[in-house]
Amino acid sequence: MDHNHQQLIEEFYAAFAAHEPETMASCYHPEAHFTDPIFGTLQGRDIADMWRMLLERSKGQLNISFSNITADHIEGKANWIASYVLSSTRRKIENHISSRFIFRDGLIADQKDTFDFYSWNRQAFGFKGWLLGKTTFMQDRVRQQAISSLRKWQSKKRNAERNNGN
Repeated sequence: MDHNHQQLIEEFYAAFAAHEPETMASCYHPEAHFTDPIFGTLQGRDIADMWRMLLERSKGQLNISFSNITADHIEGKANWIASYVLSSTRRKIENHISSRFIFRDGLIADQKDTFDFYSWNRQAFGFKGWLLGKTTFMQDRVRQQAISSLRKWQSKKRNAERNNGN
């Protein structure tokens, strides 16, 4: 087991649990890739912006627990649980997620999160999620909304930075 990579994963999830997106971002390689059932594949700055957006929107109400962290010099894995209220539907979510990591230059180069999308859909959308949650239509719709939400958040942040002279 590579202690440094295990420590990196622990630092990442501890920062997540503490709502510290900048520390989370510092764990990623500049050319990193991230994949999950909701956002699809993100890379580079989009990954850090996704975490920033999610933590900002959670208003401190996102609870993270993590376990089973293992890593060697090439790859690692962890299990984690995210408990939160989905802002768009105001429904409670408890999502059990498995993460796999690949490392480069001592940082996360690739992260793939997997979870039961149908279970998430049922929690997020109730009857509609139960009825349509297994369809590619629903997964595509959720992904389009997630990416659109990220792009709007990024645009808003860029405009605020320009207006503040940053």
